[in-house]
Amino acid sequence: MSVSLDDASFSATLREMRALRDEFQRFLLEYRFGLQEVETKIAILRDEFQHMHDYNPIEHVTSRVKSPDSLTEKVSRKGIEPDFAAIRRHITDVAGIRVTVSFVADAYRLFDLLTAQDDISVRAVKDYIARPKANGYKSLHAIVEVPVFLSTGRVDVPVEVQFRTIAMDFWASLEHKIYYKYDRQVPAGLLASLKDAADTAAELDARMERLHHQVHGAAETPPAPPPRPLAV
Repeated sequence: MSVSLDDASFSATLREMRALRDEFQRFLLEYRFGLQEVETKIAILRDEFQHMHDYNPIEHVTSRVKSPDSLTEKVSRKGIEPDFAAIRRHITDVAGIRVTVSFVADAYRLFDLLTAQDDISVRAVKDYIARPKANGYKSLHAIVEVPVFLSTGRVDVPVEVQFRTIAMDFWASLEHKIYYKYDRQVPAGLLASLKDAADTAAELDARMERLHHQVHGAAETPPAPPPRPLAV
């Protein structure tokens, strides 16, 4: 059976596409493993708090690795060269984990405990709790780097970790839905209402933390590590 040049060309193209797909999957797998490492560390902290202090500062944890479509869109939007080395250098939120905590103090406490571990390196911190965004968004963002040991050797993987309270998380979820609904062209009046809601959420956080200390007292809450300045 003879094979035409068109058939041979198609087969070669198909092999290239499969090779690229497999390389993309291997690339994302590193981030999935890095995410698992950080998730395990947070789960250990949560369980240790529960058993040793009878106190759980973590309400829930969510995580994700960007989908190929989402990553490709971000590479295009930011004008990054479409190769894996460039993506590693310029995109640090391929893997992300969100830790929703009970109180603002818990966000800083968990950040300190996680980043104090000797196999965690901190690449960047953006403290939107101390310095909220103009629209009212509050959260503590950290890009940490964790080693992953593969059959081919060690790979240091960046993972974005976000710490926020329940009130901050609820506000951010609502804000995201509104921006999506209006295709990011949100009317000025609605933006003002969102900012007011963010201020109200911050007041609620402060009141609930005061109530917590009044009911339980500082003795029942494990002490936070000594405060240290966060690089922004």
